This record gives sequence, C-alpha cells and structure tokens, in this order.
Amino acid sequence: MSGAVQLRTPTGIGVLDKAALLLQIVEEGPASLGDLVKYSGLTRQTIHRLALALERLGLLTRDPQGRFVLGPRLDSAGLQVRHDRLAGAAGPFLSELHAETGLDARLHRRLDDLQVCVAASAGSACGQVPLGMPRPASTGPVAQVLLAWAEPDAVFHGLNHARFTAAQLTLVRRRGWAYGPDRMLPGSVTYAAPVRGPDERVVAALALTGPAARMPEAPERSLTGPLFDAVAALGDAMSRLRPDVCPTVKPA
Repeated sequence: MSGAVQLRTPTGIGVLDKAALLLQIVEEGPASLGDLVKYSGLTRQTIHRLALALERLGLLTRDPQGRFVLGPRLDSAGLQVRHDRLAGAAGPFLSELHAETGLDARLHRRLDDLQVCVAASAGSACGQVPLGMPRPASTGPVAQVLLAWAEPDAVFHGLNHARFTAAQLTLVRRRGWAYGPDRMLPGSVTYAAPVRGPDERVVAALALTGPAARMPEAPERSLTGPLFDAVAALGDAMSRLRPDVCPTVKPA
C-alpha cells in the first residue's frame, strides 16, 4: 500500500465503515497503529478506540511485534468457508440463478451473531469483499432469514442488536422469504429465502440482489420461481453431502 486506502463496499453506517476499513487494511498484512493512521486517514484516537473494540470482539489480534493482524474469528470464518462443502456445491446453482435473473446470487451462513457470504455468482457484489468476511447480522433480508427460524434464545439475543423487530421475523416465517433494501450493499434490494438441511433446520440463506431501480416493489414470479427452484436444488444437494456438509459453520 502506498497511500490512503478506499473502502471497497461502503455501507453508509459511519462506525461500521471505519471498522471495515481497518479490517481491509489489515487483510493486506500486519499493521501498526501508525500504519492504520497512515492508510485510513482517520485520527489516532479513533483508530485506537476502534482497534481495541475489534480486538475485544476477536476480529483483530496482535502479532509478536505488537502489530494488528486478523483475529481468530475472521481466521475461523475463512477456514470454515474453505471447508464448507455446501458452499462448494452451490457454485453451479448460483451461476444458473444469475444467468436466469441477471441478478447477483449469493449464499450466506450464520456464525453466532454474524452473517458470512460463503459463495457468490461470478461478478457478484459479494465479491467486493473476501468470501468468509463476517458482517453483523443486524439488518437486511439475509439477516432476517438467518434469524427467523433460529432457536428462541438465539432470536431473543439477535433482536437485541437488530434493526428489525420480532413482528417482522414472524412475517418472514409466515411468508417463507424476506425482501427489502440491503444496507450492506447501499442502493441494492435483496430477496432472500431459507435453505434447509435434511433435518429441516435452516442452514443458509440464498439471496438475489440487484440495484433498487431494477427490483420490483414486491417479489414477482420472475424472481420467485428461480429462487425457490434453486433453494430446492440446494436442499437436495445437502442430502447428498450429509453427514459432514457443514461441520463447523453454525446453522440458524
């Protein structure tokens, strides 16, 4: 890096974008506090506060020289993606879904209170950040789908940090899908549906995302049919991948 780093995918949420910028810098290699100040353009006080918070969350840690490096939660998530056999099997389905709809097709997992994009169609906006990069599961259709069918304790905990309500999750469960703005990808709208394992637990969310100007006010047959065909195909794929389809990523 030779100058200030630009955040690849701004969310419009100030503190989240600043934290994401620090993680993006550290992705390139170990960084001292001075390096983070130099490449982020943020003040030393802001960097120090955010870096310590990310360290407490396990998203950053220190190497023997005291420099910041990616923390165990990020390393763990990346490892899980590399060994997630469903993500590996999802490629053809995502490519077909993208070809049929012209929209980004993405597969997400839930990891504690985070959501992780584990697979995406070629050219997807998800590719603007590394696969396996955890993001808060607090807003948007994907987060709603990943939480809606979770255990009651997980739902209660998730709602404490969410920008949606229990009533919205009830509606998602009744409909079987979620639809709306995707704050993780500003200016986009996402249509998400649950992917179920052989035991009927929701283990992932399949999402179609496109620019708001191209997306209808509500899901139409041109989206509904392809998305749920892909969900069914992924469910069948899971039954063939059992029993070790996902030995580490925590299902919803």
